[in-house]
Amino acid sequence: MQRGDSCDLLCLDLPHAEAIRAGLPALPALEPAAAAARALGDPTRLGIATALLSGGELCVCDLAWVVGLAQNLVSHHLRQLRSAGLARSQRQGRLVLYSLTERGTALLVAVLGPEHARTAEPDHV
Repeated sequence: MQRGDSCDLLCLDLPHAEAIRAGLPALPALEPAAAAARALGDPTRLGIATALLSGGELCVCDLAWVVGLAQNLVSHHLRQLRSAGLARSQRQGRLVLYSLTERGTALLVAVLGPEHARTAEPDHV
């Protein structure tokens, strides 16, 4: 640990620290949020999610072409985004269309930053 990483003296404000500790969620309650963050921690999934943010609803064929990857690889990453609650799918006849959930959109915008998210937002929403 570097010198500037910790206090040089014990200065615990116990009432303040206890109030914060009491308001923290239990670790099991944080797991879904950690899973969602991990899902966007992969550059491929981040790219797929960004394409969904830009395109609204897209099928795997379109997504695969947009991100330049094989359909089976895109499908694999979409399953992970869906299981993390960041994307949803809906069947329309023989097509399966994917889109971001509200949570997925919010997390993606937070990860990308407002300057990148603004350019990725769909025109047709």
